Amino acid sequence: MTLTSRAVRIHTNGGPEQLVLDNVEVGEPGPGQVRIRHHAIGLNFIDIYQRSGLYALPLPLSLGMEGAGVIEAVGEGVTHLKIGDRAAYAANPPGSYSDVRVMPAMNVCQLPDAIDFETGAAMMLKGLTAQYLLKRCKPVEGLEPGDFVLFHAAAGGVGLIACQWAKALGLRLIGTAGSDEKCALAAEHGAEFTINYRTENFTARVKDITGGQGVKVVYDSVGKDTWEGSLDCLRPFGLMVSFGNASGPVAPFAPGILGPKGSLYVTRQTLFTHISSRERTQAMANDLF
Repeated sequence: MTLTSRAVRIHTNGGPEQLVLDNVEVGEPGPGQVRIRHHAIGLNFIDIYQRSGLYALPLPLSLGMEGAGVIEAVGEGVTHLKIGDRAAYAANPPGSYSDVRVMPAMNVCQLPDAIDFETGAAMMLKGLTAQYLLKRCKPVEGLEPGDFVLFHAAAGGVGLIACQWAKALGLRLIGTAGSDEKCALAAEHGAEFTINYRTENFTARVKDITGGQGVKVVYDSVGKDTWEGSLDCLRPFGLMVSFGNASGPVAPFAPGILGPKGSLYVTRQTLFTHISSRERTQAMANDLF
């Protein structure tokens, strides 16, 4: 059976004016695939990277990496989902900006009845990112209740989930944001301290908050604008976790600078390494749910 679906796509990289509404044909799922009819979809900053061409993908491109809906058909070999299941995902390839799609089943998870479709569509990419950051990206000395961590863009989609989760773990999260209103939002969601980086020197404030010790880990999706200051916020043996570049890519740097700054660790993370297997995706989703 072949269906027709509306899909938001781009045929040329560029600004939002490149978005077009196309009608596309959707067939039956093959081995390892499902067909899902969306009830809600999620929007993410990575969508902008893909639309602009910063993350180059073949054109024409259907956008969107996050959604929730109902399974309509199941391909051979798929055992964790069945027709009629409520489901949600964060997954490659893009294509959630659509009524219905066929996609790999590996990263599609059953959505608990207690979570509505809108929440499911909004939480998967951001929530799974917060999960791996707080649970899997730990400094060499570990993270314990009472430890300070710095989280940039704390009022963003990932940040607001991370603020709540960090508080539940007993971590003392210092959140940065670009306005007083955003700082207030981060504080409402669990950030113990907030810094407006447009009006304050966040490195100096972090040192003041931590009594000059610095934080064990910095979680940074901003990139170029916060990189150097973030390194100076770390205590010895601290971990710099880069997971985005909203302000632009970080410039090349000499690893030798990490020694004098306290024998620091640096890592560049991406969600899709963490959800590269069915088992790991489900375990992370269970933790998030």
